[in-house]
Parts: sequence; C-alpha cells; structure tokens
Amino acid sequence: MLNRTSQARLAGPFFLAVTVVGWGLNWAVMKVLLREWPPLFARGISGVAAGLILAAVVVASRQSLRVPRAVWPRLTFAAFTNVFAWMGFGTMAMNYLAVSEAALTVYTMPLWATLFAWPILGKRPGLYEIAALVLGMAGIVVLFAGHCFALGPHTLFGIALALAAAVAFAFGSVIAREPLPIDPIALVAWQVGLGCAPMIVLGLLFEKPDLTFLSLPAFGALAYTTLIPMGLCYLTWFATLRRFPPSTAAIGTLTVPVVGVVAAATMLGEPLGLREVAAAALTLGGVALVIRR
Repeated sequence: MLNRTSQARLAGPFFLAVTVVGWGLNWAVMKVLLREWPPLFARGISGVAAGLILAAVVVASRQSLRVPRAVWPRLTFAAFTNVFAWMGFGTMAMNYLAVSEAALTVYTMPLWATLFAWPILGKRPGLYEIAALVLGMAGIVVLFAGHCFALGPHTLFGIALALAAAVAFAFGSVIAREPLPIDPIALVAWQVGLGCAPMIVLGLLFEKPDLTFLSLPAFGALAYTTLIPMGLCYLTWFATLRRFPPSTAAIGTLTVPVVGVVAAATMLGEPLGLREVAAAALTLGGVALVIRR
C-alpha cells in the first residue's frame, strides 16, 4: 500500500498522463466521427455539450459562473482564438490531412507565439528561440516532403487551416497575457460554449450534416470527444497545474500529438514511418526548446 506522501507524488504524473492520453486519442477518434459528420458541426455539437457539462461541474462545486461585464470582450476574443479558430480550423484540417500532418502542424503554436512576441511585446528572439524556430520549421518541411511536388489544392488547403489554427492560438496567447478573473473551470466552460456554438450554426447553414443517422462507432466517437478531451481532461489538466510548474506541464503535453499519431496508425491505418518520426522529433523538439526557454 502506498502512503499519502507517495500518493501525492504520483498524483501529478497520473493527472498529466490522463490528460495527454485523452487529448492525444482525440485526434484519431475525431477522424472516425468526421467520416459521417462534417467538421464544424461535429466539433460544435461536442463542444457545446462539453461546455454544459463543465458548467454543471462548476455549479455542483458551488463556484460562480458569473462573468464581470468588463471581461466579456476579452472572454469573447479568447473564445475565438482558443476554441473557434484552434478547434474549428484544426478539425477542418483533418478532412484534408493525415492526423500526423494536422496534429504536428497545429502544435507549432509556441513557435508562432515567439514571432508575435517580438513586434507586440518587444521580446526579440534570442539564440534559443531562433534554434527552436529552425527545428520546428524543419520538422514541417520533413513532414510534407513525402508529397514532393504533388501538393494538390486539398492538401494545401488543409495545411493552411492547420497553420491558421496554430497562428490564431499563438496570437491570442500573446495578446491576452493577463489572466481573466474567472474560475478556471468556469472559464473553460464559457470559452468552449462561446467558441463552439457558432460552429453548429455554420455547420447547419453550409455543411448540411445528415441528422437522420449516426453509426455506433461515430456515436461512440461523439461521446468520447464530448466527455473525455473537453470534459475529464480539462479537469485533470487543472489538477496537473496545481502540482507542476506550467512550463513542465506544457512540455509534458508535447506528447499529445505523438499519442495522436500512434493512435491514428493503430486505429485508422495511417502511415507511421521514419518520415513521421523525424518530423515529430524536429517539430516537438523545437517547441520544447522554446517552452523551456
């Protein structure tokens, strides 16, 4: 039997592992759902449902969902960059790219944040930051090198969507440096709800999803994306942050796309060879370097 000290020491790694695995598997699971539902509508439905669940958790824990009037503009901006752009564009990218291509491209957001910090905050990139940018961009080049000159319009559109997700998230993180005066779980509930609700509207208007049928695997994928990555994993993420420094926890999440790539190879039969491994090592190595710095 473990004593309380040992249990406390294991709690941080356990919560981080649950977060990483839950978020990582979501890349492959979402691909299953996208076989039957279009990306914006699928992500919007799961996101709004997850936001309502998180709001119920806040109420059950006797915390407040109230948002001060002066905070609404900042909250809306955060919902756009952190959810609508990050989740929406990233999910749309998976319609055109393999999971490895979409996940690794999206996870370059810390590199773009380094570039935005120069003109916005006056933080000129140093040697570590330049090295990180070189490594990250080299990883992206290696990742798509297999396409050579056969990059068609669909692939290019997917790359543009994935980069838009990363750039929007990075821009938002640089602009919104001051934390919002809202309980963390309530903040996630509001952001996910506000960011995903427009996806449902846009999905109904332009994607025309078939609402009459959803197979059992797709329904299971919908349930997973609602309950685990945007429900349970946010709770375990906050539990991780109470036990680890933010930089340590952030570096730990770099294994999320690795889990996603492996899961996609196992569940969906997507390629996992030397090119994907080298691209992941370069890209995530650069991201880890800039986060640690």
